[in-house]
Amino acid sequence: MDIQIIIVLAIMAMTIFLLVSELVRIDITAIITMLALYWSGVLTSTETLSGFSSNAVIAMIAVMILGEGLAKTGMMTRFSKWLLGRVGNSKERVLGTLSLSVGTISGVIQNIGAAALFLPSAIDIARRLRISASELIMPLGFMAIIGGSLTMVGSGHLILTNDLLKAADLEEYGLFAVTGVGVALMVSAIIFFTLFGKYFLPQGTGGKLDLTEQEKVMEAFNLKKDILAFSIPQGSPLAGKTVEESGAWSDHSVNILAVRSGKDTSYAPWREAKLEAGSIVALYGDADRVAAFAQNWKLEAGNAESSFPGLDDPDDFGFVEIIVPPRSELVGQSIRQFGMRKRFGVEPVMLFSEGKRVESDFSDREIKSGDTFIIFGSWRNIKKIESSDPFVLATVVEAEIKNSSKTWHAAGSFLLAIVLAMSGFSIAISFFTGALVMVLLKVMSIQEAYRSVEWKVVFLLVGLIPLGIAMQNSGTAQFLAESVMGLIGNSSTLVLLFTVAILATGFSLVMSNVGAVVVLAPLVVGIGLIAGVDPRPLVLLAAINAGNSFVLPTHQVNALMMSAGGYKTSDYFRAGGGMTIVFLLVSVLFFYYFFF
Repeated sequence: MDIQIIIVLAIMAMTIFLLVSELVRIDITAIITMLALYWSGVLTSTETLSGFSSNAVIAMIAVMILGEGLAKTGMMTRFSKWLLGRVGNSKERVLGTLSLSVGTISGVIQNIGAAALFLPSAIDIARRLRISASELIMPLGFMAIIGGSLTMVGSGHLILTNDLLKAADLEEYGLFAVTGVGVALMVSAIIFFTLFGKYFLPQGTGGKLDLTEQEKVMEAFNLKKDILAFSIPQGSPLAGKTVEESGAWSDHSVNILAVRSGKDTSYAPWREAKLEAGSIVALYGDADRVAAFAQNWKLEAGNAESSFPGLDDPDDFGFVEIIVPPRSELVGQSIRQFGMRKRFGVEPVMLFSEGKRVESDFSDREIKSGDTFIIFGSWRNIKKIESSDPFVLATVVEAEIKNSSKTWHAAGSFLLAIVLAMSGFSIAISFFTGALVMVLLKVMSIQEAYRSVEWKVVFLLVGLIPLGIAMQNSGTAQFLAESVMGLIGNSSTLVLLFTVAILATGFSLVMSNVGAVVVLAPLVVGIGLIAGVDPRPLVLLAAINAGNSFVLPTHQVNALMMSAGGYKTSDYFRAGGGMTIVFLLVSVLFFYYFFF
């Protein structure tokens, strides 16, 4: 055995051990691997550093920027709300629908693009369902990989397969030759995760999430989530009166959070704003007091969710605690004199003064230094308070302000990247172009683009790409393939199929999917001819299983999802191990019954 093959095998074993044991961070492991290949003399300096110019790495950076741009517009948040509205709050139904969506789209666009498109939505849905995001993100990534098996253009290694068949003077496959097995794999994966996901997927801290800052505030001050809507019918005595004349605060201790008249909505309406017949009001307070207010003014119950979309959404509105500092201009004034609602568009719902809650209407109460208000409003308006002098914001605002006006700019940039990639241009160039267009269209600043890059993931890929190059250049891949194939001898067709599939799976974990197919295709053709079976489906089976990359986070989709889901390598080893077995069984049996 050549000395270089021994060195590469030793480095590969070390890399897998470090990735699985996590003795050091995965990006450090990758860098150790990269440098070990150079100092051992296996690779030149150019080959060692080739990962920095790799298409996969550049595409990964671009995808992170594109994903952040989509998230900033709130586009995928709106998709999350729509999806939950259609399928309900069942985790299994949500997981199945999300998986089907990302898998289908991955059949026509690059799987890394499909994963990036749905990642913000998966995180948002997990938060809304109060489950760990890790329960959704890993299946999403796996389905993006599997979806690449739906068509012959769904992934790079399948695109290359026809070229390799042509070079061997064999007939090429049509566009939908793999659709059957791709559908079978997708269905199997969805069944696997919906039925057995709880046994394989990381469940966070016992399946429970820590309280968000907003939930901590609501719990600390016993704030209710319910916001009720009522319409003001013709003939209601409330029609024509101002907000203050309604007696909402003084007589009922109820807050009017918003008023909708036609298409116009006013949040935290000014006390002098008039309430007209046909308008809809959003009320907040004790249920009995709200009911008494509605009965007193002969209001008709409505639907708050449809009348005031987003008002009960913690992404858009929320409660915060603000404190009046000693030098505040508000000290010595009342909120009526100060005009809190008119200035900031927020609704004060509670006041604490000298350590006690003020139970009565505090509109005309003189404000003292140290007084604390609990206010409700949009995060955009609350952010204005954060940068103003009269108050000190005591609550951490976690919600990011979405710029929905840039939705079409962001979607167009992402679509441009996809179209360019499908038109035959380099994936890296296509996605990087889309990312640049996002910056030029001011969806995000260049500083925000830089911050969106997860460098741990980038260096994971940068460090492991040279290992695949070393396996090919040193002849290690060829040696392993020939050794394994030599062991099966004149075994049955089923054994041959499993051998090819397992070999392709193993290669996909330590080298690129394309590299695995390049190495295996000519060998598999020869084995097929010797065994007396059609080599074409053998090559296709190897290509399909070159996408069976779930056990380690070495595939670029898994690398992208790893940080977002907070996974460890051991999580991939467990869940990916189960998915790998399912993938092997389904793909091999499908080929055995339908191709041979």
